[in-house]
Amino acid sequence: MRAWFWTVLVLAAAVGAALLLRDHSGNLLILAGPWRIELSLTLAVIVLVVAFVLIYALTRLVAWVTGSPGRYRSWRGKRAHQRDYALLESGFVYNLEGRFDLADKTFNRLQGKTHSRTSRVLALLAGATAARQLGNSSRWQRMLTQAEAAAGTDARLKEAVAMVTAEALLDDNRAEEALVLLQSLQDATPRYTHAKRLALRAHQAVGNHNQVYELTRWLQKHHVLSSAEASRYLVVSVAARLQHEGAQGFKTIWKDLRPEEKTTPAIAYAAAQVLAANDQHDDAARVLEQAIDHAMDPQLLGAYSQCPQEQVSRRLSRAEGWLKRYPDNSALLAALGAICMKGDLWGPAERYLQRSMALRSDMRIHALLGKLYDGLDRPDDAARHWRLAADVAGQLPVVAAVHALPAADTRDDPTLIEIDADALAWSDSAAGASSVHSDTDAERASNAGARQAS
Repeated sequence: MRAWFWTVLVLAAAVGAALLLRDHSGNLLILAGPWRIELSLTLAVIVLVVAFVLIYALTRLVAWVTGSPGRYRSWRGKRAHQRDYALLESGFVYNLEGRFDLADKTFNRLQGKTHSRTSRVLALLAGATAARQLGNSSRWQRMLTQAEAAAGTDARLKEAVAMVTAEALLDDNRAEEALVLLQSLQDATPRYTHAKRLALRAHQAVGNHNQVYELTRWLQKHHVLSSAEASRYLVVSVAARLQHEGAQGFKTIWKDLRPEEKTTPAIAYAAAQVLAANDQHDDAARVLEQAIDHAMDPQLLGAYSQCPQEQVSRRLSRAEGWLKRYPDNSALLAALGAICMKGDLWGPAERYLQRSMALRSDMRIHALLGKLYDGLDRPDDAARHWRLAADVAGQLPVVAAVHALPAADTRDDPTLIEIDADALAWSDSAAGASSVHSDTDAERASNAGARQAS
């Protein structure tokens, strides 16, 4: 549109000039020393215009010729920039595709050719990531050192190097070294959210649970962590803090939690353990009851069944109320049986445990029945259930330990059976006697247990 406008404007000016000059037929006289030059007005205007155009063109030509070195340098710079960009793009695509060997070669080629500090640092950082994925530890450490040196005093590049280095150290289980780098980044920029996320991982790996809790709250407040991710960090940190602080710091930690967090099974279990260890059984029962109302967790039910004699009536009444809503919950039936055993209610204990065993043949239930029959002076029934418990334990798969939570006090856990000297003596004699039995004996014992449960 602009080109059309200027074209029309120039044509209009030319037509106007032609009409004006046609009506003015005067002459232009130039006297210069011995020369006398006489021209028509029209010719003089034309000569002036042509002279202006020629002088302008000559001036531009001279400027173009004298500016050639600068243009050549600019052209080389643009060409080098395009090459760097193409190599960076190709290398990052290789990284995303998982072709780390090609990515490593591309970034190595780029950092050897580029004259840009930024491109060199980016190539070294991305190449270090590719080398780490290839398992070349010495190479990625060397490239990170080179990137740090190449960054110089550029604050942004130094932060980028620190972030990549910290993440690599975390993946290499060197959390304490990563914390040193991340602390400086957090001090420089308090709202550096990614640095705080990495610091959260580092503090959790080191076991700084107070810092884990504070960082999780901050990231949750600024909507950096999802609810599920924040919950995982909070469960670990709160449970560890409760166990570490004990009864002295319990109220401070507990009142800082949200209602839905207090009913999380792992947190409620840790809180109940702390309260029970300090003989605050009423408070422990309330904590467990609120959590169990929210979710019938087997660990919570097991902790609820471990109570002193004076708590039996209250807990039995509450557990029977849950049973009306969940009549086929095996863990709840086992907890009821354990509570009845605490109160020396042998008949109800046997019925609840038999109902639980009918739903699930569990090692803990067989062990509880063995203990029950041993207390009732029925050694044959006790031995049979202890043998069944051993059979179930022998069939359990061996799984690797997952350190999701710190070690808890499991002395009152009903799933862990402590065998005293008398039990060991009995087990030794039973082992000698059972060596003559065949596999069919175990099957007959199992069938007998199932008939008795029914």
